[in-house]
Amino acid sequence: MSDERPTLEVGRIVKAHGLRGQVLVDLSSDRVERLTVGNTLLSDRGPLVVVAAALHQKTRFIVTFDRITTRDEAEHWRGVVLRAPRIDDASVIWIDQLFGAEVVDAGGVRRGVVVDVEANPASDLLVLDTGALVPLTFVIAVEANRRVDIDPPEGLFE
Repeated sequence: MSDERPTLEVGRIVKAHGLRGQVLVDLSSDRVERLTVGNTLLSDRGPLVVVAAALHQKTRFIVTFDRITTRDEAEHWRGVVLRAPRIDDASVIWIDQLFGAEVVDAGGVRRGVVVDVEANPASDLLVLDTGALVPLTFVIAVEANRRVDIDPPEGLFE
């Protein structure tokens, strides 16, 4: 039975590391369990099974995959995007569910349509077609690609 859940980009192979086929992976997900031994990540070159992984820097890991066994092979994987099925978690807002959604505040006022999501250290920001920026911390409900309900502080749209 195949997994029909949508796949999301979770990282990228940066470069070879060492002589035995290890690679450096920049993990773009906060779900470090993606690199648990035995977990499979997907790529345009086919699936890769994690054999070993160790934290190297904040979001960078040294990873051994089953199909990459030499430094030469590892060099050929440089830049390859890694994907994995979306984890079913009702508490998570998936960025792809926000695009095109109408943003409505707690008073029922339409504030615009989400055209982008901008990374920001404190909280990612919804970029609306009106030019307004809304921190994700104010999102209270999401109906995928249709509606985003927010409870912003007074003055956010002034």
